[in-house]
Amino acid sequence: MRPVRTLAEALGAGVLVLDGGLSNQLEAQGCDLSDALWSARLLADGPEQIEAAHRAYVRAGARVLITSSYQATFEGFARRGTGRAEAARLLVRSVELARRAGEGTTGEGATGGGEGAGAGAPGEVWVAASVGPYGAMLADGSEYRGRYGLSVGALERFHRPRIEVLAGAAPDVLALETVPDVVEAEALLRAVEGCGVPVWLSYTVGGGRTRAGQDLAEAFAVAAGNDQVVAVGVNCCDPAEAGDAVELAVAVTGKPAVVYPNSGERWDAGARDWRGDTAFDPARAVAWTGAGARLVGGCCRVGPTTIAALADALAGEGTDTG
Repeated sequence: MRPVRTLAEALGAGVLVLDGGLSNQLEAQGCDLSDALWSARLLADGPEQIEAAHRAYVRAGARVLITSSYQATFEGFARRGTGRAEAARLLVRSVELARRAGEGTTGEGATGGGEGAGAGAPGEVWVAASVGPYGAMLADGSEYRGRYGLSVGALERFHRPRIEVLAGAAPDVLALETVPDVVEAEALLRAVEGCGVPVWLSYTVGGGRTRAGQDLAEAFAVAAGNDQVVAVGVNCCDPAEAGDAVELAVAVTGKPAVVYPNSGERWDAGARDWRGDTAFDPARAVAWTGAGARLVGGCCRVGPTTIAALADALAGEGTDTG
């Protein structure tokens, strides 16, 4: 069903389970994501696959769906020969697909050949429109380095047009996610001013610092006192980094934390493949919520089965199931 509460109201009532990695679920459904647009290509070529992936996560227990717009930009679509009007339509479609999946999913098993998990029929499901970093548009792993050499103003000008389109599609929140450095965080927070939609700000981190090497407390501080920001935290990082980051985000901002790390594997941008072992343990989420996390899920390589285990681990910990 469409939410009757705002996301901020829901966060005040308990913990909400986020979805997991969209790309890995699409690959499990048999989709080819070798294009530079990654999963965003399917907004044009296979929207039914995106909706099926969203549905798999709702059935697994996710109550917040992150849209397929992470790598969807006017510039990226233009390289593929897609004009601005059509690109805007595809951005809107990303929100519509998630909304439809949240409103229409039943308690049946997951479809589309992916990891199945049956958590029963959902209640309220919120839609987070993904606003990925500038580096995602470059499709070369730059979001794990940051420091693009662009000013705050230049990055604001890059982000604002698609933020305006996504906000116009009426998501419940904008997910300013996988942000590698403070400069881009400042640009994003400027770009969302006046859009009328709340946001969360989520950094990707390494070694207890932003990917650009900046002090994480200073990075979180850019969101302190900003009433448009409903949660602050980390995503697309090693699960071992999550606990300390949650504690720091809450201490610095006084806001609920959002946390959705990767599986623990490492992305090799040159080989376009994942390296290392899986280290995502759903049981760790109890400690994250104890430290103030209210939006908890997974990012790359975390699928519906793991999200179902996460939801089970958080049952009885104040999790809001709608």
